[in-house]
Amino acid sequence: MEPRRFDEFDEFANEYRSIHSENIKISGADSFYFAEMKVKLLTAFEKNTSFNVLDIGCGDGVTQLFMLKYFSDWDITGIDVSEKSIEAALERKLPRVSFSTYNGTQTSFGDKTFDIIFMAGVLHHVEYSLHQTILKEVYRILKNQGRFYIFEHNPLNPLTRYLVNTCVFDTDARLLKSSYTIKTLKKENFTRVKIFFIIFFPRKGFLSKLIFLEKYLQWVPFGGQYFIQAKK
Repeated sequence: MEPRRFDEFDEFANEYRSIHSENIKISGADSFYFAEMKVKLLTAFEKNTSFNVLDIGCGDGVTQLFMLKYFSDWDITGIDVSEKSIEAALERKLPRVSFSTYNGTQTSFGDKTFDIIFMAGVLHHVEYSLHQTILKEVYRILKNQGRFYIFEHNPLNPLTRYLVNTCVFDTDARLLKSSYTIKTLKKENFTRVKIFFIIFFPRKGFLSKLIFLEKYLQWVPFGGQYFIQAKK
Protein backbone atom coordinates (compact mmCIF):
# COMPACT_ATOMS: atom_id res chain seq x y z
CA MET A 1 0.00 0.00 0.00
CA GLU A 2 1.42 3.38 -1.04
CA PRO A 3 1.85 6.00 1.69
CA ARG A 4 -0.77 8.77 1.78
CA ARG A 5 0.08 11.87 -0.22
CA PHE A 6 -3.25 13.57 -0.93
CA ASP A 7 -6.75 12.66 0.21
CA GLU A 8 -8.98 11.36 -2.59
CA PHE A 9 -11.87 13.58 -3.69
CA ASP A 10 -12.88 12.13 -7.06
CA GLU A 11 -15.60 9.99 -5.50
CA PHE A 12 -17.13 13.01 -3.76
CA ALA A 13 -16.81 15.54 -6.60
CA ASN A 14 -20.44 15.56 -7.74
CA GLU A 15 -21.95 15.49 -4.25
CA TYR A 16 -19.30 17.49 -2.39
CA ARG A 17 -21.51 20.50 -1.62
CA SER A 18 -24.48 18.45 -0.41
CA ILE A 19 -22.27 16.21 1.75
CA HIS A 20 -20.41 19.16 3.20
CA SER A 21 -23.60 21.13 3.86
CA GLU A 22 -25.15 18.18 5.69
CA ASN A 23 -22.03 17.71 7.78
CA ILE A 24 -21.87 21.35 8.89
CA LYS A 25 -25.60 22.05 9.29
CA ILE A 26 -25.06 22.42 13.05
CA SER A 27 -23.21 25.66 12.18
CA GLY A 28 -26.41 27.18 10.80
CA ALA A 29 -25.02 27.67 7.29
CA ASP A 30 -24.20 25.61 4.23
CA SER A 31 -21.09 24.95 2.17
CA PHE A 32 -21.81 27.85 -0.20
CA TYR A 33 -22.04 30.31 2.69
CA PHE A 34 -18.54 29.50 3.94
CA ALA A 35 -17.07 29.52 0.42
CA GLU A 36 -18.46 33.02 -0.08
CA MET A 37 -17.36 34.15 3.38
CA LYS A 38 -13.73 33.36 2.62
CA VAL A 39 -13.77 35.37 -0.59
CA LYS A 40 -15.64 38.24 1.04
CA LEU A 41 -12.93 38.46 3.70
CA LEU A 42 -10.45 39.29 0.96
CA THR A 43 -12.30 42.52 0.16
CA ALA A 44 -10.66 44.05 3.25
CA PHE A 45 -7.25 43.51 1.65
CA GLU A 46 -7.60 43.38 -2.13
CA LYS A 47 -9.00 45.56 -4.92
CA ASN A 48 -11.14 44.67 -7.90
CA THR A 49 -8.47 45.23 -10.51
CA SER A 50 -6.76 43.14 -13.19
CA PHE A 51 -4.84 40.85 -10.86
CA ASN A 52 -3.68 37.41 -11.94
CA VAL A 53 -5.04 35.04 -9.30
CA LEU A 54 -4.49 31.33 -8.60
CA ASP A 55 -6.67 29.09 -6.44
CA ILE A 56 -4.78 25.96 -5.42
CA GLY A 57 -7.20 23.17 -4.56
CA CYS A 58 -10.13 24.88 -6.27
CA GLY A 59 -12.36 21.78 -6.17
CA ASP A 60 -15.66 22.18 -8.03
CA GLY A 61 -15.22 25.88 -8.80
CA VAL A 62 -17.73 27.31 -6.32
CA THR A 63 -15.10 29.65 -4.87
CA GLN A 64 -14.62 31.11 -8.35
CA LEU A 65 -18.32 31.97 -8.53
CA PHE A 66 -17.80 34.23 -5.54
CA MET A 67 -14.47 35.58 -6.74
CA LEU A 68 -16.28 36.80 -9.84
CA LYS A 69 -19.02 38.30 -7.68
CA TYR A 70 -16.64 40.40 -5.58
CA PHE A 71 -13.66 40.75 -7.95
CA SER A 72 -15.06 40.75 -11.49
CA ASP A 73 -11.82 42.11 -12.99
CA TRP A 74 -9.61 39.32 -11.69
CA ASP A 75 -8.18 36.77 -14.12
CA ILE A 76 -8.51 33.51 -12.23
CA THR A 77 -6.90 30.09 -12.57
CA GLY A 78 -8.05 27.12 -10.51
CA ILE A 79 -6.06 23.91 -10.14
CA ASP A 80 -6.75 20.67 -8.28
CA VAL A 81 -5.47 17.11 -8.07
CA SER A 82 -9.02 15.75 -8.46
CA GLU A 83 -9.92 15.20 -12.12
CA LYS A 84 -13.63 14.77 -11.31
CA SER A 85 -13.68 18.04 -9.36
CA ILE A 86 -12.10 19.89 -12.28
CA GLU A 87 -14.68 18.37 -14.62
CA ALA A 88 -17.42 19.74 -12.35
CA ALA A 89 -15.70 23.16 -12.28
CA LEU A 90 -15.41 23.29 -16.08
CA GLU A 91 -19.14 22.63 -16.42
CA ARG A 92 -19.77 26.02 -14.80
CA LYS A 93 -18.30 27.75 -17.90
CA LEU A 94 -17.20 30.77 -15.88
CA PRO A 95 -15.82 33.85 -17.67
CA ARG A 96 -12.23 34.94 -16.93
CA VAL A 97 -11.60 31.58 -15.21
CA SER A 98 -9.56 28.57 -16.35
CA PHE A 99 -9.39 25.20 -14.60
CA SER A 100 -6.91 22.33 -14.86
CA THR A 101 -5.48 19.41 -12.92
CA TYR A 102 -1.95 19.24 -11.54
CA ASN A 103 0.15 16.75 -9.61
CA GLY A 104 -0.31 18.39 -6.20
CA THR A 105 3.20 19.69 -5.66
CA GLN A 106 4.58 21.22 -8.87
CA THR A 107 2.86 23.47 -11.40
CA SER A 108 3.66 24.43 -14.99
CA PHE A 109 3.52 28.17 -14.27
CA GLY A 110 6.55 30.39 -14.69
CA ASP A 111 8.31 32.20 -11.87
CA LYS A 112 6.46 35.24 -10.47
CA THR A 113 3.23 34.62 -12.41
CA PHE A 114 0.53 35.50 -9.87
CA ASP A 115 -0.38 38.61 -7.88
CA ILE A 116 -2.51 36.59 -5.45
CA ILE A 117 -2.56 32.91 -4.54
CA PHE A 118 -5.46 31.46 -2.57
CA MET A 119 -5.52 28.09 -0.80
CA ALA A 120 -8.49 27.11 1.36
CA GLY A 121 -8.70 23.88 3.34
CA VAL A 122 -6.00 22.09 1.38
CA LEU A 123 -2.99 21.32 3.57
CA HIS A 124 -4.88 19.22 6.13
CA HIS A 125 -5.59 16.83 3.23
CA VAL A 126 -1.89 16.58 2.34
CA GLU A 127 0.85 14.54 3.99
CA TYR A 128 2.87 16.81 6.28
CA SER A 129 6.14 15.90 4.56
CA LEU A 130 4.87 17.64 1.40
CA HIS A 131 3.84 20.94 3.00
CA GLN A 132 7.17 22.70 2.52
CA THR A 133 7.43 21.47 -1.08
CA ILE A 134 3.99 22.96 -1.83
CA LEU A 135 4.75 26.26 -0.12
CA LYS A 136 8.09 26.50 -1.91
CA GLU A 137 6.22 26.21 -5.21
CA VAL A 138 3.73 28.89 -4.10
CA TYR A 139 6.63 31.20 -3.31
CA ARG A 140 8.22 30.55 -6.72
CA ILE A 141 5.14 31.41 -8.78
CA LEU A 142 4.06 34.39 -6.64
CA LYS A 143 5.16 37.82 -7.84
CA ASN A 144 7.34 40.03 -5.69
CA GLN A 145 5.00 41.85 -3.28
CA GLY A 146 2.37 39.22 -4.09
CA ARG A 147 -0.06 37.99 -1.43
CA PHE A 148 -0.75 34.43 -0.35
CA TYR A 149 -3.97 33.65 1.54
CA ILE A 150 -4.25 30.31 3.28
CA PHE A 151 -7.33 29.12 5.20
CA GLU A 152 -7.28 26.14 7.56
CA HIS A 153 -9.43 24.53 10.25
CA ASN A 154 -8.41 25.37 13.81
CA PRO A 155 -7.67 22.24 15.86
CA LEU A 156 -8.05 24.24 19.09
CA ASN A 157 -11.77 24.59 18.45
CA PRO A 158 -13.75 21.56 19.74
CA LEU A 159 -16.65 21.98 17.30
CA THR A 160 -14.21 22.08 14.38
CA ARG A 161 -12.61 18.84 15.56
CA TYR A 162 -16.05 17.24 15.87
CA LEU A 163 -17.10 18.27 12.36
CA VAL A 164 -13.85 17.01 10.87
CA ASN A 165 -14.09 13.70 12.75
CA THR A 166 -17.63 13.11 11.46
CA CYS A 167 -17.08 14.11 7.82
CA VAL A 168 -16.67 11.30 5.30
CA PHE A 169 -14.03 13.07 3.21
CA ASP A 170 -12.03 14.14 6.28
CA THR A 171 -11.32 10.58 7.43
CA ASP A 172 -7.55 10.95 6.94
CA ALA A 173 -7.32 14.70 7.55
CA ARG A 174 -4.66 15.99 9.94
CA LEU A 175 -5.35 19.51 11.14
CA LEU A 176 -2.61 22.14 11.29
CA LYS A 177 -1.99 24.21 14.37
CA SER A 178 -1.72 27.87 13.45
CA SER A 179 1.76 28.06 14.96
CA TYR A 180 2.91 25.25 12.66
CA THR A 181 1.46 26.94 9.57
CA ILE A 182 3.13 30.26 10.41
CA LYS A 183 6.46 28.56 11.10
CA THR A 184 6.32 26.64 7.82
CA LEU A 185 5.52 29.79 5.83
CA LYS A 186 8.44 31.63 7.39
CA LYS A 187 10.77 28.74 6.56
CA GLU A 188 9.93 29.35 2.91
CA ASN A 189 10.81 33.05 3.23
CA PHE A 190 7.30 34.50 3.32
CA THR A 191 7.23 37.83 5.12
CA ARG A 192 4.66 40.05 6.86
CA VAL A 193 2.78 36.96 7.98
CA LYS A 194 -0.51 37.94 9.64
CA ILE A 195 -3.05 35.56 11.16
CA PHE A 196 -6.77 36.06 11.73
CA PHE A 197 -9.11 33.70 13.60
CA ILE A 198 -12.67 33.48 12.29
CA ILE A 199 -16.07 31.81 12.91
CA PHE A 200 -16.77 32.06 16.63
CA PHE A 201 -20.58 31.94 16.61
CA PRO A 202 -23.27 29.86 14.84
CA ARG A 203 -24.83 31.41 11.75
CA LYS A 204 -28.41 30.87 12.96
CA GLY A 205 -30.17 31.05 16.32
CA PHE A 206 -29.88 33.60 19.11
CA LEU A 207 -26.07 33.42 19.26
CA SER A 208 -25.87 34.51 15.63
CA LYS A 209 -26.67 38.02 16.85
CA LEU A 210 -23.10 38.10 18.15
CA ILE A 211 -21.48 37.58 14.75
CA PHE A 212 -20.75 41.30 14.54
CA LEU A 213 -18.24 40.78 17.39
CA GLU A 214 -16.09 38.42 15.33
CA LYS A 215 -14.13 41.24 13.73
CA TYR A 216 -12.93 42.17 17.23
CA LEU A 217 -12.00 38.58 18.10
CA GLN A 218 -9.66 37.81 15.22
CA TRP A 219 -6.71 37.73 17.61
CA VAL A 220 -8.32 35.07 19.86
CA PRO A 221 -6.93 31.65 18.86
CA PHE A 222 -10.14 29.64 19.32
CA GLY A 223 -12.19 30.47 16.21
CA GLY A 224 -13.41 27.57 14.12
CA GLN A 225 -10.94 28.45 11.36
CA TYR A 226 -8.03 30.77 10.77
CA PHE A 227 -6.59 32.43 7.74
CA ILE A 228 -3.14 33.84 7.10
CA GLN A 229 -2.01 36.56 4.77
CA ALA A 230 1.65 36.19 3.82
CA LYS A 231 3.66 38.27 1.37
CA LYS A 232 6.65 37.67 -0.82
